[in-house]
Amino acid sequence: MPYEYPTVRRDEDHVDLLHGVPVKDPYRHLEDPDAPETKAFVEQQGALFQGFIQGNEVREKLVTSLTESFNYERYGVPFKKGDNYYYFHNSGLQPQALIRTQKTLDSEATVFFDPNTLSEDGTVSLGTYSFSESGNLFGYALSSSGSDWVKIHVRQVGSDKDLEEKPIEWAKFTSISFTHDEKGFFYGRYPSPTVSLDKAGTETDASKNQTVCYHRIGTPQEDDIVVWSDSENPERMASAEVSDCGRYLLVTVSRSTERKNLVYYADLEKQFGSKSCLGVPELVEIVGDFNAKYSLIATEGSVFYFETTLDAPNARVVKYDIEKKAKLTKTVTTTTTTTKSENSTTVKSVKTTSAVAVPVESTFEEVIPESENALDFTHVVDGNKLILVYLKDVKHVMKVHDLSTGVFLQDIELPTGSIIKGLTGSKSRSEMFYSFQSHISPGIIRRYDFATKEDSVFSEAIVEGFDSSIFEVKQIFYPTNDGTMIPMYIIHKKDTVLNGENPTLLYAYGGFTISILPAFSVAWLTFIQKFNGVVAVANIRGGGEYGMAWHDAGKLFNKQNCYYDFQNAARYLIDTKYTCPKKLAINGGSNGGLLVGACLNQTPELFGLGIAEVGVMDMLRFHKFTIGAAWVSDFGSPEVKEEFENLLKISPLHNVDKNKTYPAVLLITGDHDDRVVPLHSMKLAATMQYELKDNPNPIMMRVNTKAGHGAGKSMQQFIEEAADKYTFLSIVLEAPYHN
Repeated sequence: MPYEYPTVRRDEDHVDLLHGVPVKDPYRHLEDPDAPETKAFVEQQGALFQGFIQGNEVREKLVTSLTESFNYERYGVPFKKGDNYYYFHNSGLQPQALIRTQKTLDSEATVFFDPNTLSEDGTVSLGTYSFSESGNLFGYALSSSGSDWVKIHVRQVGSDKDLEEKPIEWAKFTSISFTHDEKGFFYGRYPSPTVSLDKAGTETDASKNQTVCYHRIGTPQEDDIVVWSDSENPERMASAEVSDCGRYLLVTVSRSTERKNLVYYADLEKQFGSKSCLGVPELVEIVGDFNAKYSLIATEGSVFYFETTLDAPNARVVKYDIEKKAKLTKTVTTTTTTTKSENSTTVKSVKTTSAVAVPVESTFEEVIPESENALDFTHVVDGNKLILVYLKDVKHVMKVHDLSTGVFLQDIELPTGSIIKGLTGSKSRSEMFYSFQSHISPGIIRRYDFATKEDSVFSEAIVEGFDSSIFEVKQIFYPTNDGTMIPMYIIHKKDTVLNGENPTLLYAYGGFTISILPAFSVAWLTFIQKFNGVVAVANIRGGGEYGMAWHDAGKLFNKQNCYYDFQNAARYLIDTKYTCPKKLAINGGSNGGLLVGACLNQTPELFGLGIAEVGVMDMLRFHKFTIGAAWVSDFGSPEVKEEFENLLKISPLHNVDKNKTYPAVLLITGDHDDRVVPLHSMKLAATMQYELKDNPNPIMMRVNTKAGHGAGKSMQQFIEEAADKYTFLSIVLEAPYHN
């Protein structure tokens, strides 16, 4: 039946002429989050959605079931700094995980840092954090309501008070890297946006002109040393890290989310006479072209070890000796910009010039060649033990090589189908910790000692009442349009009958080289148990499951491949009688939200429900808001005619077809999402409700309050959102709840 949707002003006269093409944007006014009619629109949409699901007995049962299922003890992977071990811990239903510490693995643990004490509702979360080399200092960044903005604090280990009265403000996409003299740290920040600190995360301002700074503890932020900036390329981003030996600073620069970056280093000890930063570091170029990804693994003397995709789409390990290159240098001039840090919107720029020695040529020596499997990540422990974790058909394989020579040393066996969720250790210690889990295993953390070869269990997650033996997990490969075989995991109860009537949730992402790996999901398992459901996870192109070639096959002008892959996953599930269109829900978030939006427009007949979370929906204006300009490497730029034409074909906002019957739609966003701003979902909701006002299936929107792109949500927010989502699914798919 048709639904009555809230009335929102539609400006038919708002038309942009883009590359000679008139493009209507009647809901442009919804881009202003502070406008009264935008606030009214959000309130009305919330009332519509809650009115649809509230009072349904399924929701109350889901809240109870989810609360019980989430109430199990969870441990993070331990790591050692100074004399203490640390690890994250959640007793079950705590809003945020806290950090525990203990002197030895057998001693009693105590609470080291608890973010739950920082807010009444649990929406202040710990973002990035770091310890100084000796373990005496703890740097931590706090986010409010899930925003990407963080405030950086520092305190002495053992103290419950910060060393500075005022934290570092307006930091974003940053690490915290201490110099080894422990006098300060490197971090990244942006100019203050057009909102006050208490509204951080609600603005839509483009994030430009990042600077990398060095903050000397005890001095005002406005006196911080600007290490890197690039006013001529304001959309570039950089990060800084101090080498494990403390002598070098490494600065990597990217121009987008593309896995290609520049690399510079500074010899702190040579320039300042100590492992400190007493002025603007003299940066020396190692990589001066955006030709590949380079990630520092470790240093040994003057030798830098990198993981790189240079001439290796599956990645390899190379080394670079700065002493050998020191004789091959030329001098260039660079310009840095100093940013004034105040609670205002003004930015004061002061240009300074320094001489920089730059290698004439960059020659890397191969240490470990590219494998047939994609290299997922690396880590060094016990002096020379280089841990290499590969992806083989969306399952992890762990190998150990000698860092210096590249010689293979040993395999570390993992349970079949397991995925490593965390790995810690250091060059100075022989032990490492690693955790692994699967779709039906909540996780085990093991300790391996290279000195003794002892392999032992540190902790194992136990979910009361959970019986993994009732589930079946299989991985299948299905063909897509061009014949490429796409892997997909399918999870269901063993007694599931393939009769074409099972409620099914199909999930995927497909972008930015992000691999969607097996993970223990309470929400998914609750759906399977309580609705006799099926969960399918398709590893479509655009991700990193098979290296850069897999990613390249799903980006830019190949982006449509992602949608073909996803649609063919649906067809496989229908053809093999797992489900039928009216019982099939598709789900994805962020780039996966875009995926859902595009597929709803292209093949609505395949689905019974589309749930798009924090999705990029306006593909002609995404680059104008917050960090959106960084995504042009995957999507293409609307400013380039050919790329605009491609984006216009797939943009969910611009391809809603009133002549098609759509399945039910649920758009989910967060009021503090400053990654993919809420206007994407709001404009699409308004458009769909207008164009599809006679559609027999509901089109609704849920706006999470005090929530961002996903990170930092409290446990209570997770439970409430999952209960709402699956209640909506139960109603529209006519999927009964089974006790």
